[in-house]
Amino acid sequence: MKFTLSWLRDHLDTDAGLAEITDTLTAIGLEVDSVTDPGAALAPFAAARVIKAEHHPDADRLRVCQVESASGTFQVVCGAPNARTGMIGVFASTGTYIPGTALTLTPAKIRGVESNGMLVSEREMQLSDDHEGIIELPEDTAIGTPIAQVLGLDDPVIDIELTPNRPDCTGVRGIARDLAAAGLGTLKPLDRAAPVAGTYDSPVKWAVRDDNNACLYVVGRSFRGLTNGPSPRWMADRLRAVGLRPISALVDITNYVTVDLGRPLHVFDAAKLTGDTLEMRHAENGEKMLALNGNEYAVDTSMTVIADAAGVHGIGGVMGGEETGCTAATTEMFLECALFAPVAVAATGRKLALESDARYRFERGVDATSADWGAEVAANLVLELCGGEVSRVVSGGAAPPPAETIAFRPARVAALGGIEVPAAEQTEILGDLGFQVSGTGATWTVVPPPWRPDIHGEADLVEEVVRIHGLDKVLPVPMQRTTPLPTPAIDAAQRRISRARRALAAAGLCEAVTWSFMARDQAAHFGGAPDGLRLANPISADLDVMRPSLLPNLILAAGRNADRGLSDVALFEIAPQYNTAEPGGQRTVAAGIRRGRMTAPHWAAPTRDVDAIDAKGDALVALAAAGAPAANAQVTRDAPAWYHPGRSAALRLGKTVLATFGEIHPAALAGLDVAGPVVGFEVFLDAIPQPKRATAARPPLHLSALQPVRRDFAFVVDEATEATAVLQAVRGADKTLISEASLFDVYTGKGIDPDKKSLAVEVVLQPTDATLTDEQIDAVAAKIVANVVKRTGAVLRG
Repeated sequence: MKFTLSWLRDHLDTDAGLAEITDTLTAIGLEVDSVTDPGAALAPFAAARVIKAEHHPDADRLRVCQVESASGTFQVVCGAPNARTGMIGVFASTGTYIPGTALTLTPAKIRGVESNGMLVSEREMQLSDDHEGIIELPEDTAIGTPIAQVLGLDDPVIDIELTPNRPDCTGVRGIARDLAAAGLGTLKPLDRAAPVAGTYDSPVKWAVRDDNNACLYVVGRSFRGLTNGPSPRWMADRLRAVGLRPISALVDITNYVTVDLGRPLHVFDAAKLTGDTLEMRHAENGEKMLALNGNEYAVDTSMTVIADAAGVHGIGGVMGGEETGCTAATTEMFLECALFAPVAVAATGRKLALESDARYRFERGVDATSADWGAEVAANLVLELCGGEVSRVVSGGAAPPPAETIAFRPARVAALGGIEVPAAEQTEILGDLGFQVSGTGATWTVVPPPWRPDIHGEADLVEEVVRIHGLDKVLPVPMQRTTPLPTPAIDAAQRRISRARRALAAAGLCEAVTWSFMARDQAAHFGGAPDGLRLANPISADLDVMRPSLLPNLILAAGRNADRGLSDVALFEIAPQYNTAEPGGQRTVAAGIRRGRMTAPHWAAPTRDVDAIDAKGDALVALAAAGAPAANAQVTRDAPAWYHPGRSAALRLGKTVLATFGEIHPAALAGLDVAGPVVGFEVFLDAIPQPKRATAARPPLHLSALQPVRRDFAFVVDEATEATAVLQAVRGADKTLISEASLFDVYTGKGIDPDKKSLAVEVVLQPTDATLTDEQIDAVAAKIVANVVKRTGAVLRG
């Protein structure tokens, strides 16, 4: 929200300086984003007198001027038709940057005559598009006076960051009201809101359809005999200062009232309307409108439009149409001053991707009484600037009822706000902000003003009192300790997530952050989303359900990378997935995918594509980092249907599924339109059992100084026997000496029966007390063979 200091002073009678005003604004919750001085860019330009102007000897249209400035007299060659002896103009000396031409002045010869400096026009200073001649200043202007001061452009522009709950401060008057309540002056009366008597009946009427459209109430007035020329300099300068381009008096009035009072208006050229009625109604499918921004928009039945017998001429609360817009030739005008439902305006603007000053205010909520007084303000300005006469008021719909009363206990200011404010001061603050306060006991009755639709309860009133009294007066109070020692900042579950994230990143996967939503038809390939997980108001039509798995969004990200030439992708994400809408239906999952090659091309080694074992390795890495007993996990073949059967598995601890991994099913990839193969894993962090130790300290590290012993075994087992069963049997043979067992080869073919396979296992024996003798090693080897044979039916390969 931008405004100038002089604009603020139109509503606030104050002696406070700029610094005090900006400090107070921030202190009462209207944070100042910036303060700019528009005259700074005009600092090099100053008033100067043309003491002599003669025709150029070699050019009929040029004049050679002797210009008297504060720093001396300069010769300037000028082509402006109004350059003459004795006039006061605006002079720019050599070295000055001219913003309108993007040039820096240098000494020059023009048709053989030296020229030093320039007499400038309004377009060259970017004040307007006027380039018919150089600027002429009043004859009594002192030589050397900065042009910003002469033209009133030395007015600081204040830009505040408004929070969505302060619709009253989308106008300069609301900001002035807050400053007055904070003790920085007195709020001036709003003179332009005085009623204007109409002289004839309006030829245009309002009709508001009772079909639950967004328009609640609308007021209108007709004008005739108008002269729609340029708006006065004071209005044009203010609009230009806040970033709005002056167009014509009628259009500028609507923009001025929008910024001045936070009351959006719209004007129609009455001669361009068809019929005698403007209707507020829902749009019909297929209707279109050429908006004032030059773009055409297709509207639908969810949107409220303003239409006559010929079609749509305005999108309610957002923007008007160009076909009925006012121009310099307009002599008859019809004014619209309406109230629109904030949610409906926001939905329409978002669906059309259309931003406007009107939408900015309507979607926050405007003064409920402003449709009536806004029409009076506009009528006063139109008659003042454009002449003519105005009709009597016409309206449609019903004005909203007054705000409901709020029971307010002044003692709650201390309880909720943490500061003691005397009751008399609370009454004064609320009264200055426009609240009606009655009662003197423990409970008061407060009626919010119509410009504060954000006030709903007692806590809101406490906030108003505290912010005006001074948030800086709320003293810091230390929190009471509930334990002798501070508790950890994060719990075990949070540490588990952090460790899993670090481990997966170290394994070469890049962390991704994807939407918690996805398309319903895509979710169907990954377990589907029940109706309870369907979004009532999705941010996009293709993000309409909560994700039942993290994998599809990661796979889609891999597909987008592949489309851009990055086919080797490794991504992971740790976030919630949603199974039901119940409180326990959300699970924290560490999921990841790999696509393409596992190893980069290199002349010294062959490359290979990713496979299910890579996904298993990633899952085990995440489980181990999260504190799960990964070595004890059992591999089962019951992975979900979105994995490829025979190339996927689950990791279980008893009946608890810790993780699933494998190659993603081709049908699931086809549903996402992503080429495979892709492997993935899902680690269910919530399913990992909590450590039995109460402390988070690591167990003591026991290292042996003795040399470990490595032995290899090859077992012939049935084709269906899993390697995990063999490894568990090996480890269970002697838990004291066997520190590690790993599979390093699988062989089928010559010498092995067709329904058999050979599994080669390396076993590490780590003594702790004394070096192992051959007899001890042989004894452990025999126990290993016996245990594997007993538990798997294997045969030691000769």
